[in-house]
Amino acid sequence: MIKRTLFSVLSVLLSPLAIAAEITPARLLASYWVDSSAGLDISGLSFCSGDLLAVSDKNSEEIYTLELRDGSADLVSHLRLNGLGIPEQDEPISAWEGFKELFRPAEDLDFEGVTCSDGQVYLVSEHYNRIAIVDIEGNARWQEHSWSALARSRGFLQKTNASSEGLVKADDTFWVAMEREPRGLLRLNADGEASTLTLPQVDGLDFAGRSEDLAGLDYHDGALFTLERNAHAVCRRALPSLEAEWCLDYRALEESPERVYEETRYGKGEGLAVGEQGIFVILDNNNVGRAQAPDDKRALLLHLAMPGEASRQQ
Repeated sequence: MIKRTLFSVLSVLLSPLAIAAEITPARLLASYWVDSSAGLDISGLSFCSGDLLAVSDKNSEEIYTLELRDGSADLVSHLRLNGLGIPEQDEPISAWEGFKELFRPAEDLDFEGVTCSDGQVYLVSEHYNRIAIVDIEGNARWQEHSWSALARSRGFLQKTNASSEGLVKADDTFWVAMEREPRGLLRLNADGEASTLTLPQVDGLDFAGRSEDLAGLDYHDGALFTLERNAHAVCRRALPSLEAEWCLDYRALEESPERVYEETRYGKGEGLAVGEQGIFVILDNNNVGRAQAPDDKRALLLHLAMPGEASRQQ
């Protein structure tokens, strides 16, 4: 009887459901005010062939590069998009959605994520919940696969401007972050087969009474990294379980007196890029100035250390 009881207790303690992900304060390697970013609302990041690419949800015609050197960051043009146009709707829209579209220009594609593979760049449009494919010359076309009808039928993509918010291509699979209410992940296979997934909860992750959201994705070292904006956190999640292995809390960095923006109701992390250099998070300040210099409306880029790495604060 004692042996059976001991075995049962050990089984519970060692089961995946009983293992809590470690949440630690993020350590800063560097921070940058991004020159030439004011008003653009940088919304996505990705490492591509050594470059740190970025997209803006205010400019649907361009992909940018972030150039980092000597403690400064410059946002410069990388590619201008050619021939993309407006995608066809993959499902009928309601009268209410049609009414809201009257106040949203069709050509505002609202790019929220960027990723790359085999010399091509991929962008996700929140406006249309579709992926655009861009070649090295900037020629762009819409991927034929669509998923919004499936996602909506499963309770996702229910709110305007709260849908496809991040993108990463891992091997032959695309992952799309579905932002909030509810948040979730969409997995799109090479043959266009789509499935939706719910992120397992992380005990101790504090969204401070705000919506649990998902703002960015990346894939590195065999794991999926998630930017959980309103918790000011980046989590490493195992595949295929999506259980969090650890999370970094960068709230103190974002809200420090020298970095905080004037408006702080919601978290501002929008873009996530993860590589050998560490973790990069860019904040979309929605054209709000920083508290110490209200006329300065540049984006903020945080370079965070992986757990166990030394920091050199800037």
